[in-house]
This record gives sequence, structure tokens and C-alpha cells, in this order.
Amino acid sequence: MKTEKNDYTHITVILDRTGSMESIRDDIIGGFNAFLEEQQKLPGKATMTLVQFDSQDPYEVICRFAPVFKVPKLDRNVYVPRASTPLLDAIGRGINDLEASLGSVDDTSQPAKVVLAIVTDGQENASREFNRAQIVKMIAEKTKKHDWQFVFLSSDLEAIRDAESYGIARDANLPYVKDAKGTRDAWAVLSCNTAEYRSNKKKKMDFDLNDRKDHKLH
Repeated sequence: MKTEKNDYTHITVILDRTGSMESIRDDIIGGFNAFLEEQQKLPGKATMTLVQFDSQDPYEVICRFAPVFKVPKLDRNVYVPRASTPLLDAIGRGINDLEASLGSVDDTSQPAKVVLAIVTDGQENASREFNRAQIVKMIAEKTKKHDWQFVFLSSDLEAIRDAESYGIARDANLPYVKDAKGTRDAWAVLSCNTAEYRSNKKKKMDFDLNDRKDHKLH
């Protein structure tokens, strides 16, 4: 998949919209929209898949492989927190969906970089399709064989520990404070790191001590 021929990056965002996100609903909307605007300003080609999940709909696709400048902003009509957290199902379906999308285009149209970002506030509690062992295997394969960059943002430290157990590297996990500033800061950190990865200023997606310190993240 990965070649030196282009500056094309694909970004998948898997967004928790379960009931517990209600307290930061507007901050998630504003944070994502700011992230989107920043990515739209950058040079180089980028596409985005945006998915939101809860137990009523474990994988609702808002857009799939859309040019980044055509991705719709979130609003309160689209992002409506509800129900519980099928996190493993969302991740598993996200990986399979992305793999299928990449498999449908020829080699000359493949992105050079793939980022898959998961944003949540809690732990798995409602999956029915995928289990932990399957997710561990899937993430390991995509990370090692295809150099997909997985990042995990959560306001729940237990969920962060779970993400590490799934195989998402510790430095690719970002805890955030579950309030307006913490949520906005987390999106800003994600946007900055994505921009640096897209522009080859970073070789991988990760969050360093400055990311955590500067934005007062735990």
C-alpha cells in the first residue's frame, strides 16, 4: 500500500456518540469541526471517513473516503449522544471498512499514509460482533504489515489501558479532560500531529510530553 510516490493521506475518524458524551456534545462538535478546518487548509491530498457509533447503530457512516474539503461539518442534528458503547464492534468494522475501500482502488491511487483515530469517553460495554482477541489481531496486522497509524483519544483512563491492550501503542493514546477545554485541546493536539505526519515532519502518529503538558492533559 505505502509508496513514496504521493502526498496522499487517508484519515478515518471513529467517533463515540454514546449517551455519556452528552455533557461535552457541543465541544466534540466544535473540536471536530476545528480539526476538519485545519486539515482542509493543508497542502497535499487527503480523504476522510467519518463514523459515529453507539449501541443503536454501531457503525453509522457520515462520509466515506470523501475529499477532505467535501467532508460535512458536525452539528447537533447529526451528533446526538445516546445509548451505550460497542467500542470493539466500531473498531472492527472500521478496520474492515477501510480495508475494503482501499482494496477497491488500484495501486496508483492508494494513499501513502493511513490514520485511524478513535475518540471516546469510556470503555467497551456493548459489542456483539467482535471480541478483544480479534481486535488485537486486526490492529497488529494493519500496524505491522501496512503501517496504519492508530491513535486513541479518551477521557477514561481505563479505556486508555484497554487501548494499549488492543495493541495501540502507549504514545499513540491521548487521555483528555472531559470538559470543554480538555475536549477542544485534545482535538487540537490530534490536528497538529496529523498535520505534522501528513507533511513528513513526523514519521508516525504519537503524542509526546509536550502535547500532554501544553494542553494540560492528564
